Amino acid sequence: MPVDESVSPSLEIAHVLFMDVVGYSKLPMDHQQSVLSHLMEAVRRSPHFMRAHKNGQLISLPTGDGMALVFFGDPEAPVRCAMELSHELRAHPDVQLRMGVHTGPVYRIADINANRNVSGGGINIAQRIGLNPEIVADARAKLTSQAQDVGRFLDRLHSDLREIDNERVQIRRQEQELALERSHLAAEGKKEQREKIRELEKKLESVLRDFEYRARETVNAVQDRAQALKLSKDAERRIAKMRREFREQFDSTVVAHSTGADQGDHRAAPHVIQQVSVGDMVRLKSLGRDGKVLRQLDDDSFEIAVGPMKMKVARDDIADVVVRVGGDPVSAARARGINVALAREDESVPTEINVIGQNVDDASRAVEKFVDRAFLAGAIRLRVVHGSGMGILRKALRQLLQSHPHVATVSEPPQNEGGAGATVVELRT
Repeated sequence: MPVDESVSPSLEIAHVLFMDVVGYSKLPMDHQQSVLSHLMEAVRRSPHFMRAHKNGQLISLPTGDGMALVFFGDPEAPVRCAMELSHELRAHPDVQLRMGVHTGPVYRIADINANRNVSGGGINIAQRIGLNPEIVADARAKLTSQAQDVGRFLDRLHSDLREIDNERVQIRRQEQELALERSHLAAEGKKEQREKIRELEKKLESVLRDFEYRARETVNAVQDRAQALKLSKDAERRIAKMRREFREQFDSTVVAHSTGADQGDHRAAPHVIQQVSVGDMVRLKSLGRDGKVLRQLDDDSFEIAVGPMKMKVARDDIADVVVRVGGDPVSAARARGINVALAREDESVPTEINVIGQNVDDASRAVEKFVDRAFLAGAIRLRVVHGSGMGILRKALRQLLQSHPHVATVSEPPQNEGGAGATVVELRT
């Protein structure tokens, strides 16, 4: 449609879709014509192309091996048109198309043939988004001298902006290096102080773990409802005493660390057990369970087995030595002044009992006596064979064992050791 040249053009924002055929100049002439025909048919079938053309919001500019579609109004139109072309050209794999999208200011003008055309910086700036140089050169050839001057000015402006950005990056890098140097100097100045603080924290952590363990043991001692009334006053006295001892120990630890009086003196930490030997049964503060010392790793750590687990334990996590190596619970109790008498001390106690065929009452009495004798003899692991059957006897015995004061854990053995027909018992040590 011809454009009235008497009307002064106004600057508008255009949304341009540039496209060209890859390797067009290397194609045979008949193949070039075929490729361009497929491309133009695909463009004409594009819904966004047809809509913009119908509304007078589109100017199409051929570029020899491609074209430029200048959309007005809808900024998403070139992108959606490009997506529609990509989908349409899947049926023509011989048409290898390269596309680019740009938005910028242009003027609507008339060319030498009085056909609609555009000029302005919008086309000139398109080169900066990575469009094909041939498309940009062809588009620039259609610019007016004024638009070309604007384009060259914008080129210089962007070059200056890039230099400013580079200088800003260098200044930011220098600021980061200075901040890092200041941090390094501050860290060096406080390194010795932080090491002392960490050492003090480790010592106080050991004191706190010991307090938590003793508090937990005190709470466990009063959980039995039958004895709660008798032990309530005693528990209050014990907790008050523990608080007082903890405060005294806490204060003495801080003072000794600050003055350096605890250096090399194991008596400065009375809550830490010093005499621990390989083979001893010890009580752990963190787990509240007993374990066997397998080996000493260094002056302050041991390898200890708790049931099937092996773990590395610090010396200050050991609450007490329950049984010394070579001893048993009876000997340990007698060493503490507790009078223990066994009916037959020379008789060995078995670690397995078979109650298959017995009723629940008889089997419960037999298992209870069996567990008591085994505990006094120093046994650790027992096996109760009750058979599978209807599961009544198994359920009753496992409930009995779980509530027994000498039993630590109750579990079902693997299939090759009896499976559901037996129960494995771990005794407290």
